[in-house]
Amino acid sequence: MNEERKTMAGAISYSERVRDGRPWADRVEVIGPGAADAIMSGMRGWAVSAPPDLGEELLARGARVLRHAHVMLCDLKNVEPAEIEAPEGFRFVPCDRTPEELLPAVRAAYPPDHPDRHPGEGDTISEELTPLLEGRLIGKVLPCSLLVVDSGDTVVAGVVVNDFDEIPWVSQVFRHPVEAPPGTGALALRAVQARAVKDGLATLGLAVTHTNPAKRVYDRLGFVVTETSMTVAV
Repeated sequence: MNEERKTMAGAISYSERVRDGRPWADRVEVIGPGAADAIMSGMRGWAVSAPPDLGEELLARGARVLRHAHVMLCDLKNVEPAEIEAPEGFRFVPCDRTPEELLPAVRAAYPPDHPDRHPGEGDTISEELTPLLEGRLIGKVLPCSLLVVDSGDTVVAGVVVNDFDEIPWVSQVFRHPVEAPPGTGALALRAVQARAVKDGLATLGLAVTHTNPAKRVYDRLGFVVTETSMTVAV
């Protein structure tokens, strides 16, 4: 991943981003002593994504957990570029619909008690969907992305893949729990894997909260945990 990293007090290095409107020290690495001290004194008001042991130390000092998640990667050389069909009565279509067309299914897929409905998302999920689809939040939407529509052409599920610092990144996997049959999300992700292979991509990445049972689906589809981090509000 090509990125410019910053350092603080000779204790940590990090990538500076923005999360939920606050400055965000992402992918924190400890490079010297006093990491927790440096963060607590110099990053008040920030979100910080760090290894779990440092995250736990920050929580003990008064930080608040936002997300404990796994980064997972799928090596696409192990994926067969087979043709995957949508469930009967549904179609796979390109990810070229408006945010308003996706929003009902996305909202239904991520109710307030869902482990991957992150704190601070409330109604901003609609505000985040537009920049995500326009490529302004993570990176451009890749052609292997797809949506699932029903016989009335209503979006009921989908998988959005963005170019995240040159890594094809699954930013959204969603399924309307009523309007789409169980297993549609996994089937759509499998179809995206096959399309990514045909597009010449080498890998797919995603992040999943450690309490999200969807991790078992990702395991089954060949995604492997490569990193675990805890994001806290300082």
